[in-house]
Amino acid sequence: MYKIVTVRDTVRVPPDRFEEPLEEAVIDILRETYEGVSDEDLGVILSIIKVRNIGVGKVIMGDGASYHDTIFDALVYKPELHEVVLGEVVEIVSFGAFVRLGPIDGLIHVSQVTDDYISYDRKKGTLTGKETKRTLREGDKVRARIVSVSIKRGTRGGKIGLTMRQPGLGKLEWIEEDRKKKKEEAEK
Repeated sequence: MYKIVTVRDTVRVPPDRFEEPLEEAVIDILRETYEGVSDEDLGVILSIIKVRNIGVGKVIMGDGASYHDTIFDALVYKPELHEVVLGEVVEIVSFGAFVRLGPIDGLIHVSQVTDDYISYDRKKGTLTGKETKRTLREGDKVRARIVSVSIKRGTRGGKIGLTMRQPGLGKLEWIEEDRKKKKEEAEK
């Protein structure tokens, strides 16, 4: 889920940046420090949107930099447990499929693709159901549900576990096939 959050932090402005306008220096430092970084509470910080307040600078003895208490808004992506997401398959491997969920990738383990037995074809780069013959490959659009989230502070990205083994989930073409099949059965 994408959110705009307000964050408070102290920003260190080094002496070589004192000639720049303070707000420009602070925004630049915030972007270098935060953008692309993960946080357990916030999620993945995508962008610093605006600085709301920059406090009066304090100088600490032995350090020529100024320290400013700052309040700023950031755009974040925080994957929520049980959230239904749309994504694109970006890689097929023997143990599952990696799905791009925007700024972060999730993994659909082979046991979570369908209720069917799944086989991996290295040459074709596909996962195929034994009975249904449904195939998943790079570039396919899928709807999945988040079943596990592990984001560590300060890292780039995290680990997201996904499932497609529920009604209304799966490759978009599969969902449409199932919907048409149900509609035809209801009309009989």
